[in-house]
Amino acid sequence: MHLMYFTERPYRHVPNDEVIKNGFFGIPNKHFDSVKGSQLLNEYLDEKILAEQLGFDGVMLNEHHDTAFCMGSVMNVEAAILARITERVKIVLLGNPLPVVGNPLRLAEELSLIDMISRGRLVTGWVRGAGSEQFATNANPGYNREYFNEAHDLVVQAWTRPGPWRYEGKHFHYRFVDPWALPIQKPHPPIWIPGLLSPETVIWCAQHKYPYIALATFLEPTVELWNIYRDAAAKEGYQVGPENFGYLQKVFVAETEEKAHDLAKWDMFGGAGIGYSLFGKPQWMFPPGYNSKDATRRVARQFSDPSSSKGSPFANAVGGGAGNGSATERVAASQIDYRTGAWQEEHVDVEATRKQIFDTFPQVERAMQVICGTPKSVIPRIRKVLEVLRPGIFGFWQNDGPISAEARTTNIRLLAEEVVPAVREIGKELGLVSPFEVQPGSRKLPASGIPESVGSLAPLAS
Repeated sequence: MHLMYFTERPYRHVPNDEVIKNGFFGIPNKHFDSVKGSQLLNEYLDEKILAEQLGFDGVMLNEHHDTAFCMGSVMNVEAAILARITERVKIVLLGNPLPVVGNPLRLAEELSLIDMISRGRLVTGWVRGAGSEQFATNANPGYNREYFNEAHDLVVQAWTRPGPWRYEGKHFHYRFVDPWALPIQKPHPPIWIPGLLSPETVIWCAQHKYPYIALATFLEPTVELWNIYRDAAAKEGYQVGPENFGYLQKVFVAETEEKAHDLAKWDMFGGAGIGYSLFGKPQWMFPPGYNSKDATRRVARQFSDPSSSKGSPFANAVGGGAGNGSATERVAASQIDYRTGAWQEEHVDVEATRKQIFDTFPQVERAMQVICGTPKSVIPRIRKVLEVLRPGIFGFWQNDGPISAEARTTNIRLLAEEVVPAVREIGKELGLVSPFEVQPGSRKLPASGIPESVGSLAPLAS
């Protein structure tokens, strides 16, 4: 089992009122202090070194633009530094936003250099990028999926096809391709794909035999995605296993339950335990052409009837499509009410909205969107997640909020020293092998031809 550490590396000094009123994307950068940003970035690098020293298998980075939500606007720079200052840990990039890169050949060379400097420790991954990335980089959202697919194919060719050769595609054109920066890992570094409940992405992963990493999504729809991957993989002629799946789980630990809850409730400055709930307004997140027709219809349903959770993508994500007023659906309804109120161009009652967000935290915790407590109390809940999803890759998503450096370090140490060893034993017991132990796509289908499931909702019943 591969265990990794992740934080969004937020700029922690933005006033919470601004986040509540605006969302992270689009906050004027007058609130940014480069000296404070410098301090934070160096602290984040130190945390990655600490994670390696304490025994994590990987450190994960991601990338966002023009937002205090994530300071890693050019994560390949961070990855290059980590390649030199770490010795053992995998450097996991989830991932490079291919549609906004502009020059996939240069990206291939950058990643090759990182793999060489790290002596073959790079794990790369691709994302479409949030809708806001299209604005931040002046990319055409209508071509997002086309850019993604073509850039992916070009990067892989640059790594594996001997040069020189010419490339003429729909969106990219190169008269001379002969890179002298090639990765150590052959035929290329491992490729993992993160996602947020997109069936199209899951099917694409299965077709390419790439592990799919669910980013802290609700357990019920995540199992459904696992099954979509399972069926798509069967059409490609192979049986899925834990090595095909990963999960990113928000975990906060402290010496006492009270301290842990105080850290967790401020996750992403009060995101009610769901980090992306304060990411940005819909006009930034859903530019024309970015979503598929089905996704657009789901978003339109949500915002045309904000008082109803029925049929909304958030309600379905929480309750698996059921509509009986369960605790998880109440979380969804609260999130929808908050988003709708905050995103309208009207006055927002900041204090009332903040209270509404924090009041939903106990329900979010019951839904295991955030697991927090002492090391002893979080282990059984992490076990439950592992029993349901059976992922071969598990990421601990931590420390996103106005949390002091001392508290963050304590969080990491307690996790590594008291939680990670127990999680490793659970992984062995459940047979949760990683992509480094079993090659994704190498398992044969059962003789019946009917693929077996990896995840199951049965453990939730207990």
